[in-house]
Amino acid sequence: MATSPALLLEGVTCTFVSRDDPGQRYTAVRDVDLRIAPGEFVSVVGPTGCGKSTLLNVGAGLLEPSTGKVEVFGEPLKGINALAGYMFQAEALMPWRSARANVMAGLQFRGVADAEARERAEEWLRRVGLGGFGDRYPHQLSGGMRKRVALAQTLILDPDIILMDEPFSALDIQTRQLMENEVLELWAASRKAVLFITHDLDEAIAMSDRVVVLSAGPASHPIGEFVVDLPRPRDVAEIRTQPEFIALHEQIWSVLREEVLKGYAQQKRVA
Repeated sequence: MATSPALLLEGVTCTFVSRDDPGQRYTAVRDVDLRIAPGEFVSVVGPTGCGKSTLLNVGAGLLEPSTGKVEVFGEPLKGINALAGYMFQAEALMPWRSARANVMAGLQFRGVADAEARERAEEWLRRVGLGGFGDRYPHQLSGGMRKRVALAQTLILDPDIILMDEPFSALDIQTRQLMENEVLELWAASRKAVLFITHDLDEAIAMSDRVVVLSAGPASHPIGEFVVDLPRPRDVAEIRTQPEFIALHEQIWSVLREEVLKGYAQQKRVA
């Protein structure tokens, strides 16, 4: 018997009413099929404004599609996806809570006793390299350290699906690569399903089992799907020098390049 996908989007279309003109409608994504198997790491790449984050919000249950269906482990998704953990580009830490208190917050909301929540938070802070920093507040941490706290905050809840929307785009390249390797190491230990949204093709290939390419919007849709057949474990900096990586990058970029140019031209017209 075939295993149900961890996350399935089938025929998903998302159309929005214009804020400025209620008579105008904008279709962000149209007829999107996306399947992520349990334990699979899938990245979605595409031009700016092509609807990548829209798809993640649909998978999170934060946005109901206009048409199409969404399933989680074979069951229709209704409301918020309770089996998923989210990590977004924007800062999601509560500035009035320490690193430890931020990490344990999700457990507290689920009714876990404070002592147990605190112990598990300390363990996760150690796992992301922040043992001893539990008493620090977000403003006392670097950008990379705050991302580590956010990662611990997401993973402490042991989600079956991890949704990540350009989580490291604001970081410098060295910190970014450290975080990418951190995520891969933690993912390898648990093998959860991951949907990773990024505009960085190098990042997508280095981290993923599969890369899905979206067309430029409006009415964006998948135009290519590429299996990343590179050995694991991977170091994201070292893997980029491998001939197989370079060949795959050229193959995907040949599909993506025209869409990026279309997206850029559209942005110039709007500006």
